[in-house]
Amino acid sequence: MADELTPETPEEEQPKKTHKQRKNGLYPGVSDELAENMRTGWADTELHGLEPIAQAAHTAARRAALSERFPGERLVVPAGRLKTRSNDTEYPFRASTEYAYLTGDQTENGVLVLEPAGATGHTATIYLLPRSDRENGEFWLSGQGELWVGRRHSLTEAEQLLGIPAQDVRELAAALTEAEGPVRAVRGHDTVIESALTDKVTKERDEELRVYLSEARAVKDEFEIGELQKAVDSTVRGFEDVVKVLDKAEATSERYIEGTFFLRARVEGNDVGYGSICAAGSHACTLHWVRNDGDVRSGDLLLLDAGVETHSLYTADVTRTLPISGTYTDIQRKIYDAVYESQEAGIAAVKPGAKFRDFHDASQHVLAEKLVEWGLLEGPVERVLELGLQRRWTLHGTGHMLGMDVHDCAAARTEAYVDGTLEPGMCLTVEPGLYFQADDLTVPEEYRGIGVRIEDDILVTEDGNRNLSAGLPRTSTDVEAWMARLKG
Repeated sequence: MADELTPETPEEEQPKKTHKQRKNGLYPGVSDELAENMRTGWADTELHGLEPIAQAAHTAARRAALSERFPGERLVVPAGRLKTRSNDTEYPFRASTEYAYLTGDQTENGVLVLEPAGATGHTATIYLLPRSDRENGEFWLSGQGELWVGRRHSLTEAEQLLGIPAQDVRELAAALTEAEGPVRAVRGHDTVIESALTDKVTKERDEELRVYLSEARAVKDEFEIGELQKAVDSTVRGFEDVVKVLDKAEATSERYIEGTFFLRARVEGNDVGYGSICAAGSHACTLHWVRNDGDVRSGDLLLLDAGVETHSLYTADVTRTLPISGTYTDIQRKIYDAVYESQEAGIAAVKPGAKFRDFHDASQHVLAEKLVEWGLLEGPVERVLELGLQRRWTLHGTGHMLGMDVHDCAAARTEAYVDGTLEPGMCLTVEPGLYFQADDLTVPEEYRGIGVRIEDDILVTEDGNRNLSAGLPRTSTDVEAWMARLKG
């Protein structure tokens, strides 16, 4: 990485004509002659006639619904800012879900503002960093300048792409400080914007805005469903990639599996939607095993829980538990088939008009039956479920909403989410599991260290449901045949 970039301060806080020199930089400064030279001789690269992004019509409809919900109030939704990873390196930027949902934009420092207009409507403006300034040298002297991190769209280009009037975000904080009237803002993403609004907002009112935007994402539109299917399809190919290199993972570690899936995610999408869980052997009993530094051994199971995130930030969330050798042992198959049966019951319960909890209850009933049948719990099953005794080995809920966040709609009201009713267009995971910890002395030794989860992404349709991830086999025999084909 080159080491001459200078400013660590945000661009809107940088002086207009000078840029701070990095300590220990090899150049002592910029001569007047060089500064003048860098100002001139550049071609006009403005882009013209740009087509709106694919979701522009959908984001406009989302903003209209938001406007209707909060008439007469200024609404402020920031994208967020770069976060430091170490010293002068940053984490890859990921725009806040609320901002990306309402605009389709994904650039740091962006802010959507809906200004009240008339009795009920709003005027939307998106505030963005303009292209790097050529006059003051920002484009080549700033650590976030164009020659260091790449070209930003001009404000005019952004307007064409997003379908929203664009202005310079560097002027927004001061304007918000002077603004009057009721304001709501999405918190937790931009401290500069929050500071400008500190005496104008309340936690309670801002939380109402966050809750609304969370619940608004529950029913997906046509664009979103297409993006989720795209994410799942790439994920299926990522799982196939992993099976083909299991021999290399055995020679190295779980990291080889993680890296293999990540390659697919970066080639076909934006990133992984969450940290991939590449859990071999007893690591499969740790629900969110993301260290991925363990051994991969023939005879053990691999629990792979991973999802590709599309360029528009919709993520898949799929899990398969695979025999590393290609064939399940008898006890592995017994446990796997029980989880499969549980998942089948859960998926069958996903339909419009059903309670959100129904698929969880159906899946847990099957698992409780199995645990009683195997002699691990004393029945009857209804007693087990009433006391939650099965949870020693099932541990987690059976699914969650899915969308731009892997656990989508998380801020929604309980009555609108887990106590709510399923509607066409909702997308959720169904993911029962059984986990027998390696040190669990209450189960026979042959069970210990075995963890199995099967997870699919299920879309609620008008007449039932559609398994978006049906491209991956689920039965134990189908998994074995699929792995055999891929391994050749």
